Amino acid sequence: MAGNKTFTMLKPDAVENGYTGKILDMIIDAGFKIKAMKLTHLNEEQAKKFYEVHKDRPFYMELVEYMTSGPIVAAILEKENAVEDFRKLIGATDPAEAEEGTIRKYFAASKAKNAVHGSDSDENAEIECKFHFSDNEIVG
Repeated sequence: MAGNKTFTMLKPDAVENGYTGKILDMIIDAGFKIKAMKLTHLNEEQAKKFYEVHKDRPFYMELVEYMTSGPIVAAILEKENAVEDFRKLIGATDPAEAEEGTIRKYFAASKAKNAVHGSDSDENAEIECKFHFSDNEIVG
């Protein structure tokens, strides 16, 4: 899986604001193939587990509340150099600092409501993909 797959979530604000199709279009136009995708709603236990790396940070519970506030779209994406290329496509966490043409520049409301998650390493991509998808849900 390393090197050519990454994981993304379209966060509750992006889904609620009707940006799902536009964001997916940007992802596909950037050369990514969708290998798995689903609309789902994280419960508190799932959100806490997914973000447990941040459990000692002051924003942890706010993040859990936000991520359980509405449906998300989870997806596995494939492309050469997937993690790095996707991080460039989504842009900086703070949309005010995101480059023009990035997903967060167009669709993020704030640093906290930043529209989309992207794996930060090949190792985390593999963990995050397995967290959200079983083997039989992944194409190819």
